[in-house]
Amino acid sequence: MQLFNWLSLFLFAFVVSAAEPPTELQIDTTFKPDDCSVTAKTGDKIKVHYVMGVGQVIRGWDEGLQGMCLNEKRILTIPSTMAYGSRGFGSVIPANSALVFDVELVGLESTGKREEL
Repeated sequence: MQLFNWLSLFLFAFVVSAAEPPTELQIDTTFKPDDCSVTAKTGDKIKVHYVMGVGQVIRGWDEGLQGMCLNEKRILTIPSTMAYGSRGFGSVIPANSALVFDVELVGLESTGKREEL
């Protein structure tokens, strides 16, 4: 799914090791600028820089980046069902792992097209 355009994210990803892994997407906004007039929506396209992955956007990103505004910062805690699930990702991400991403929206150009999930 194409999601955002002209968006750069700086983020770090790591596997959550907890007794009770999350079952739902958790979005924690760590910074939200006063001016939040334009937000990321479905239909926009995204360009990202990230530490782990193969260039495919996982469902947790599709949903977790919705509504972000320029310069906003979030921590996304993504359950395995919205990430790599029971297949994992090679030797890098074990099966059934939750993932945590620390993201910042540093650029956004809206396409004007809006779709709902």
